[in-house]
Amino acid sequence: VQLVESGGQLVQAGASLRLSCVASVPTFSNYGMGWFRQAPGKEREFVASISWSGDSAYYADFTKGRFIISRENAKNTLFLQMNSLKPEDTAGYYCAAQLRSRAKGWATSGGSDFDYWGQGTQVTVSS
Repeated sequence: VQLVESGGQLVQAGASLRLSCVASVPTFSNYGMGWFRQAPGKEREFVASISWSGDSAYYADFTKGRFIISRENAKNTLFLQMNSLKPEDTAGYYCAAQLRSRAKGWATSGGSDFDYWGQGTQVTVSS
């Protein structure tokens, strides 16, 4: 399984960005998907996760309606729409995939509950 993120860049506070993650898997809908982020000197942090079909999502409190996770199974692609970006959103953003067979389920904030990780894409928000 290979996950490749894109879309990160330097933006000003208040801007929007959409991150993408393309998965090289035979059946994308067999994986729960999630986004995590990690800022320099800080621990990895859960952002959001989404069900296999994309009809349900789970968010970290800090997203507060600013971020939207979605997926397009026909294109093996996961998205993260980020609006009203703040300097504290600056981090490397990573997508993660969870096998459907996992007992824990996709609605989890635990990084250890995901099986595969991408290399990340950098988001930098200037004030």
